[in-house]
Order: sequence, then structure tokens, then C-alpha cells
Amino acid sequence: MQWRLWTVTACVGLALAGWLVGTEDLTAAPPAADKSAPAVDPADVERARREVRLLDDIYKTAIVLITKHYVEEESDLPAGEAFKVLFQSMKEKGWHEVRLIDGAGDPVNDDNKPADDFERRAIAAFLNGKDYVEEITTVNNRPALRAATPVPVVMEKCVMCHKNYQGKKLAGALGYTLELKAK
Repeated sequence: MQWRLWTVTACVGLALAGWLVGTEDLTAAPPAADKSAPAVDPADVERARREVRLLDDIYKTAIVLITKHYVEEESDLPAGEAFKVLFQSMKEKGWHEVRLIDGAGDPVNDDNKPADDFERRAIAAFLNGKDYVEEITTVNNRPALRAATPVPVVMEKCVMCHKNYQGKKLAGALGYTLELKAK
């Protein structure tokens, strides 16, 4: 079954990557400049925003497809757990960092609690209807784009494994960190 999960993930990723390469840039207006933010190349910020949108589409589409087609009972591996392994692999290989952030207020895994002010602000924003939060900051002495997107409860199967989502619209968020080029 594990090879089927990765096959579906790879196929979805390739299809979305091909589709997004031809789409126009739909980035919302950037937030006001933060005086403490590092100086970065604006074109690199736009590249990172586009990469976040691509990754977000790939990850969320694949998680839903895997849950829909391969999760049948509580004892099955939740797609989110499989993706945490994928997220760790991406980080270890130096591509980007992404993590699941709890938004239900009662995480199944304490590692998913919001870890800092940015993540807490993102969850609060999503509970108030926003669909994207970002900041330009410094991570490990390097400029970085931190972005977060909401993860809604989209199917009844979510509640099968995650009882804490019962009656909630927001499961949580995906929090991204992508390195930027210094100016």
C-alpha cells in the first residue's frame, strides 16, 4: 500500500506542476514592508510565493486523494502522518520546510501545536476567514519567506481519525519556510 501512496503523490505533483507552470501569477498584494525584515530581492520573494502555492496545491490535493482512496478505517495510516515523513525528507534535502500546525485547539500530536507567534497569528487569521499569511524574516541567519495556508476539514473521513475536528471547519494549517536570496 505504501508504494501506492507515493505513486499517487508523485502523479498529482507532476500534474499540478505542469498546470501551474502555465498559469498567470495570482499573488495578492504584498503586506506592508516590515522595517526589521532583511533586505531581499523582490523577484525572489515572488518566486518563493509561487513555490508556496505550488507546494500547497500538491500537498493538499495528494492528502485528499490518498485519504479518499486509501483510508477506510481508523487503523489505516492517516495521510497527514505519511506527509509528515515527506515534509521531513524535503527539509533534510534542503528544499524547504513545511509543517502541520493544529488549528482545532486540541492536537492529536503536541508537535503540531503552533510553535511561535507567526504560527499563532496564522491560525487566528484563518479562524477569521483569511486564506494566506506570510512574513519576510530571518531563519538561521538567512532571509526567508514564512507562509501559512489553512487546512480545512474537507471530508467526513477526517473526523474518523481526528475526533478533535468534529464540528470544526479548520483542522489547522501548513506552515512553510523558504530561503530567500539576500539583497
